[in-house]
Amino acid sequence: MISRSVKSQLRPEIIRESDLWPDIESLVLDCFASATNEALKGVSSGVVTVLFTDDAEVRDLNRQYRGKDKPTNVLSFPAGPPLPGLPDAEITSHGEIALAFETCKREADEKGINLQDHTAHLIVHGILHLFGYDHQSDQDAEVMEKLETDILARMGIADPYHGMESADG
Repeated sequence: MISRSVKSQLRPEIIRESDLWPDIESLVLDCFASATNEALKGVSSGVVTVLFTDDAEVRDLNRQYRGKDKPTNVLSFPAGPPLPGLPDAEITSHGEIALAFETCKREADEKGINLQDHTAHLIVHGILHLFGYDHQSDQDAEVMEKLETDILARMGIADPYHGMESADG
């Protein structure tokens, strides 16, 4: 594993809403350190909220914000521009990421990988979405997947796309 010291002040706010999730803080800190060092070099401060919840909550969020009445593994909600009139010292939120335990666990089992590695991939995937990366076109997917695999490699995690045709949603 890499050092948990993050050069920038970008940091996670971890909310473990579901007891289904194991202790996850160390993994989240490693994901943020790796993503910051690899892909988010221009980010100097701020917070990303990472919600560890269950399928029911993510299904509600997916239905409400994306019009899809089903759970998914990870959702990313980028923050809007800062509110006018806030002092410069105010902490900037870059957005939220929500992960659904049952879906993440099922996918890890189906792929034959451990839950921690799959969760790390989804956290990194969500972070990249918050900072403008996407996979809507083949070219964008290639760029995003390369960043994901580079970040995960820094953490000692195998390429999650090896032998797959496309990225997670």
